[in-house]
Amino acid sequence: MQSPYIVELNEQNFRQVLEGSMETPVLLHFYAFVSQESVELIPAIQTLTQDYDGALTLALVDCEKQQAIAAQFGIQALPTIALFINGQPVDGLGGPQTIEAIEQMLSKHLPSREDLTLQKAAKLIEQGQHASALTLLDSLSEERAAKGDVKLAKADCLLETQQFDLAESLLAHIPLEYQDNYYKGLIAKLELHKQAADSPEIQAIEASLAQQPDNAQLACDLARQYHQVNRDEEALELLWGFLSGDLNALDGEVKKAFMDILSALGQGNPIAGKFRRQLYSILY
Repeated sequence: MQSPYIVELNEQNFRQVLEGSMETPVLLHFYAFVSQESVELIPAIQTLTQDYDGALTLALVDCEKQQAIAAQFGIQALPTIALFINGQPVDGLGGPQTIEAIEQMLSKHLPSREDLTLQKAAKLIEQGQHASALTLLDSLSEERAAKGDVKLAKADCLLETQQFDLAESLLAHIPLEYQDNYYKGLIAKLELHKQAADSPEIQAIEASLAQQPDNAQLACDLARQYHQVNRDEEALELLWGFLSGDLNALDGEVKKAFMDILSALGQGNPIAGKFRRQLYSILY
């Protein structure tokens, strides 16, 4: 497995790799092909290292080729696992091990993989990559996702990806101890959106439509205005009220407005999926 975080330890790079533990913990895995168990463990340890995504370096030591290094460490059982932090051995395991046992050992000294995921998401948010950050945050366990810091980060991503209703729902359930300046800034963003989403122009069309509820042209105009301020579910619901009775309402203009909004939302959007199913139910 090619990875900058996985190296074969030898006498030439021995000092450099161990000195690297001053910056990043190094896990030494001593193995030999005469010990099938030690070899069979390698792919699982490599995958585990990849999961840590730079927070851990794996150094593989072939004891048959690197007998001097094995002797220096006094290796008596295979596999042997040794964890180095700040240039010093801090933990280890000897003899046949499960990958779960190795994970448990590492968890005593390293951030959890969920904490690392959260750290990566925070960096993506700083870089303005909110959609990618949101994908990472969605991968967290239900228990971790319920924490206030994760809710704030997720609300930030939802606001930036214009999923305002979901963001508002999250922000309504932030524990008091997390209602700091970050939280207040997100609330301010949400309020600005709400103000824009209820502009005088929208209010005027709403008032006209209230007086002429069967006016399909007004409905199209209002739906397009709703879409512009990300009130897509309201826009589609409004248009559906006309389409469900007449697919050719306003000579097809209502259907075109409806399909334009569905297309803009894309295939993966749950709101779009709901209304596509409703449309298919009367088409087929």
